[in-house]
Amino acid sequence: MVHFYLQGICTSDPVFGTATLMSLVIAFIGTYGAVMGGDRREIITSGDRISTETLEHELYTGLIVTDAALQQRAAGLGVSLTIRDDKRKVIQRDEILVGEVSETEAGVTRKRRLYATAGEYALAKITNGRIKVTGKGKASSFVVLGNQVTKEIAHSCIRENWKNGAMRDAIRIIVLSMQRAAAASASVSGLFDLIQAPGNAGLDEVIEQDCRD
Repeated sequence: MVHFYLQGICTSDPVFGTATLMSLVIAFIGTYGAVMGGDRREIITSGDRISTETLEHELYTGLIVTDAALQQRAAGLGVSLTIRDDKRKVIQRDEILVGEVSETEAGVTRKRRLYATAGEYALAKITNGRIKVTGKGKASSFVVLGNQVTKEIAHSCIRENWKNGAMRDAIRIIVLSMQRAAAASASVSGLFDLIQAPGNAGLDEVIEQDCRD
């Protein structure tokens, strides 16, 4: 049996200023290894609070599909928009995979971070540099961080294609999720990173190091 952990980072109360919008990080934690994928999109907006809220809602719920449509809608709402596809959201530190999505509002940066290795994972919330572990889990788990539409797409891909297979099957599902999400929402880039850690390492030491740093 596979377990799912879906977590959203959508802001429900945007403010005038700059907001950094996240997209999709998905991982599979197996008994003998872990794999994680993350897209590279970063979207920064600035404008009237109501207009920004409208744009973010349409983006997060999949109403805006293409980059051209996003640019056009932002211009129509009077929202300044910057789109970049160079943000690495997943990295490997020794035998630990680390994925992160973030948002910034009113000068406060909030992040959700996923630590994964063979056999286990941990989730953490980071606000103003302070880390708080919010959940832990074991092997045979898919974990998804993203907004409403990307979570739904990833969940659908897992449900449709996972048959308690091997690591290569989990990798195919992650790639499919990334491709479908990029085709369905401008909140996800067509570019993504995919990394795999075959070994096992203790998560607590890495998290404790991050807390000290």
